[in-house]
Amino acid sequence: MADRRNAFIIITYSLLIAALFIFLFPFLLLIVNSFKDNGQILENPFSLPTSLSIGHFVDVIEKMNFLVTFKNSVLITVVSVVLISLFSAMAAYYMVRVATRFNKTFFAILVASMIIPFQSIMIPLIYIYGAQLKMIEMAPIPLLIALYVGFGSAFSVFIYHGFIKSIPLELEEASLIDGCTRKQTFFKVVMPMLMPTSVTIAILNVLWIWNDYLLPSLVLTKEHYYTMPIKMKVFNGTYMNNWELLIPAILMTVLPVLIAYLFGQRYIIRGVMQGAIK
Repeated sequence: MADRRNAFIIITYSLLIAALFIFLFPFLLLIVNSFKDNGQILENPFSLPTSLSIGHFVDVIEKMNFLVTFKNSVLITVVSVVLISLFSAMAAYYMVRVATRFNKTFFAILVASMIIPFQSIMIPLIYIYGAQLKMIEMAPIPLLIALYVGFGSAFSVFIYHGFIKSIPLELEEASLIDGCTRKQTFFKVVMPMLMPTSVTIAILNVLWIWNDYLLPSLVLTKEHYYTMPIKMKVFNGTYMNNWELLIPAILMTVLPVLIAYLFGQRYIIRGVMQGAIK
């Protein structure tokens, strides 16, 4: 019996290690090729670099105007995520605690809107904000943040809604009896209890907004507003890609969001399950 159990454990860990290698292999390949030149990459992308040099990363920083581009990505991502988390929590709290027929209907419509693909509305959306309201020319970054808040709120409200229903109403009633206003109750009692769910929503939205290419490419038409994914197109040509710079640029783009994911990944599954089940 013990031998069978030990064999099962060995097989299980072997499969897990193999799965880990399969998932990490593309990222490891990216790291290895970021130190090669075009000739080495095209000759054998699976081989180790003959020498380690950070010259390619220096060129990427110069050609991408890295500090400005990185600042744009951080600004758009952080502000969008904070607003999505705050507004979604407030909306979900109101819909749960004020359970009118209108709120229930609005919540159902909000959840149903998640199935609408962005590609089906992007042309009229950009036409309205661009050609009609001229907001793409006047305030592209605030417009992009507002669009992210609009598109990201439905899923966030859905997750918050499920978790808030599990919070005992007696806690809020006790704070009201102690003299707190409804606003103080929300920010001092409810929001701290929503922290695991808020971290989950923040991580998922960071992954989406930081890596998004389509929406920023439609709204950010001037180069000094570009985000990291858009700026990488300077290494793409019609007939040839500059792989020795494109690969380090990809690595530098995905590394910040990968670090954020590693620090918060333990909250993701727990937060989604709590919001969807409770």
